[in-house]
Amino acid sequence: MKKALLSIVLAFFAVTGFAQQALFSRNVVKSPEINADNTVTFRLHAPKAITVQLTGDCVDGVVSMKEDSLGVWSYTTAKLEPELYSYSFIVNGMRMLDPSNIYQNRDVATWTSIFIISDQKGDKGDLYSVNKVPHGNLSKVWYESPTLKLTRRMTVYTPAGYDKGKNYPVLYLLHGAGGDENAWSELGRAAQILDNLIAMGKAKPMLVVMTNGNPNTAAAPGEWDFGMYQPSMGGGVQLPQAAASMDESFMDVVNFIEKNYKVAKNKANRAICGLSMGGGHSFAISKRYPTTFDYVGLFSAAVSVGQWGDRTPLIDRMNTNAEFNQQMAALFAAKPKLYWIAIGKTDFLYQQNADLRKWLDSKGYPYTYRETDGGHIWRNWRIYLSEFAQMIFK
Repeated sequence: MKKALLSIVLAFFAVTGFAQQALFSRNVVKSPEINADNTVTFRLHAPKAITVQLTGDCVDGVVSMKEDSLGVWSYTTAKLEPELYSYSFIVNGMRMLDPSNIYQNRDVATWTSIFIISDQKGDKGDLYSVNKVPHGNLSKVWYESPTLKLTRRMTVYTPAGYDKGKNYPVLYLLHGAGGDENAWSELGRAAQILDNLIAMGKAKPMLVVMTNGNPNTAAAPGEWDFGMYQPSMGGGVQLPQAAASMDESFMDVVNFIEKNYKVAKNKANRAICGLSMGGGHSFAISKRYPTTFDYVGLFSAAVSVGQWGDRTPLIDRMNTNAEFNQQMAALFAAKPKLYWIAIGKTDFLYQQNADLRKWLDSKGYPYTYRETDGGHIWRNWRIYLSEFAQMIFK
């Protein structure tokens, strides 16, 4: 009996020991390694692989990695500018994350490995990093939306020292298609950007409310009662029909925030902005409620006027749609302090935004325009948030 018991104990320790060894020896190489000259070396131990490639915004397209005698594949980039970068490996034609890098982000249904490069205080990489500054808090908050007939979730950033202050201004920050209330805090680094800007005195302490812009869902995939479905840009799982649109329901969010948080309840202390679909929502919400927001930011905005699917050129719809003209006239009659349009030069929504600017020019409505390199990418949207946050509530 004692021998049998001893055998069981030894077998247990052998199994758990093997599991612990596997756990602690999983990362057999250092990757990514940020070198002193801001080049970055990636490594993957894959001795049985036939081909290994690297792809991401840190390289041009897809590049081949080279194998050494120990079965470690590697590639070193050119010098990289301060930024948050994402990447993945392609092994024998199959995409995979870097097993040596625990830092990852989800964008819709795609995970990527990430790293940050910073040269000096205040550069983009520094703004996106967690630094030795006072930190605000991020909360996942459930609220009732009577308009959508749902209990829904949003992410709320409260600045450092929130409990000691009152009458904070509020920035409503909206995500793009396929995203959810986690997008801006995870992909957009909103909390890090606000912590750092506030600590440097470049932005006022403010609440940032990151809503879920999908009016037919309650929260991020797998985090509400619909189950663990696969997120997508469109199609896929059949989600419930929305009871109303995002712009029709948005005051449910504002009313909840102003009832439950220590915020100022006037136009001068409200701002709204968003990227892509969220830019389109910001466009629609600001004109539906023309006296609610003093600051409006459209980041690569998906601008829509009239019926969805109408193929009439956008500028023509803007010129002929009476309701749109009335709403925009009311918005600019209320004299918003900032109407900010930002987009990348190669963004697929560039023409829509050019049409909007042309129409605004024809009416003499004032706006500020920001154009950057690149396309419809988070790299631009983090820049836009960093800049917009410094211009509001002045």
